[in-house]
Amino acid sequence: MTNTLQQRMKRISILVWIFCACFVSVAWSQQPVAACVNDWSQFHRTNMMRWNWCEKVLNVNNVGNLGLKWSYTTGNAVLSSPAVANGVVYVGSYDNNVYALNASTGAKLWSYTTGNAVYSSPAVVNGVVYVGSYDNNVYALNASTGAKLWSYTTGYAVYSSPAVANGVVYVGSDDNNVYALNASWGSKLWRYTTGNSVFSSPAVANGVVYVGSVDGNVYALNASTGAKLWSYTAFVDYCSPAVANGVVYEGVYGGIVYALNASTGALLWSYTTATVDSSPAVANGVVYVGSSDHNVYALNASTGAKLWSYTTGNPVFSSPAVANGVVYVGSGEGNVYAFGLK
Repeated sequence: MTNTLQQRMKRISILVWIFCACFVSVAWSQQPVAACVNDWSQFHRTNMMRWNWCEKVLNVNNVGNLGLKWSYTTGNAVLSSPAVANGVVYVGSYDNNVYALNASTGAKLWSYTTGNAVYSSPAVVNGVVYVGSYDNNVYALNASTGAKLWSYTTGYAVYSSPAVANGVVYVGSDDNNVYALNASWGSKLWRYTTGNSVFSSPAVANGVVYVGSVDGNVYALNASTGAKLWSYTAFVDYCSPAVANGVVYEGVYGGIVYALNASTGALLWSYTTATVDSSPAVANGVVYVGSSDHNVYALNASTGAKLWSYTTGNPVFSSPAVANGVVYVGSGEGNVYAFGLK
């Protein structure tokens, strides 16, 4: 286990916390309209930007009234980001389990025990939960029952959170590879070998898979074939990129946030801070990201200029999420923050 992951574990509670009307859990309080779905079913959300444009309940005027609704205690640290789909919260734990919890009450619906810790954040698509485990496997579980549908064994631990698009599961592994697996039965479609571990969770947009590697590169791979389209050398990269409006936004361990042309990999701008172990969120022309210098930053998505920053009480390894004019992020001192976008 890397020192970075050990530091993260020290700062994460063994509780899964849900707040009243939490931004990722409003799916059951509203009826989806048109193509707008409130579920937050993958780490990046379906737009690969960590932005929920469908949320209409919480806003800057009422978010301050949130209070704890329920909590569920697992057997060890929870580093996995919960996914919410159809009124159920899915989350992994270092106690080796994947949990399905009733989003309204916190009652356990089921749990599935893997062979080791579950750091990966689940993705829930078409009634299936996809998640990685430190036991080297990627799992597909029935979302209603927790029954295993299939598993695929990589060469080492899977920290990466799967991204699912067009019937394919994209995921990284500590064996240095990015994998594309058939979502229905788990067969390998292709793999791409980087120069070091892939902790990053892939982002998939416009037929391209974007992912970072500990070898210091951000990669763009053809989603159908795995062929490399381009790579950009940055620094040791644990984080997951966001993709918006033809730009890839990525923070790296060296303390830099990059904006890269999604088609060519050309550098558009960079912003220097301390270690970035947070995946950016992008909404309304602004990039939001946390840093080990205790700050949450809002950067102009076109230029990289700092719009504002807020200093918390500890490093911010959590990845921000944006919904209805509010930025949500956790900090290492144990607080969850909500900020207005301006």
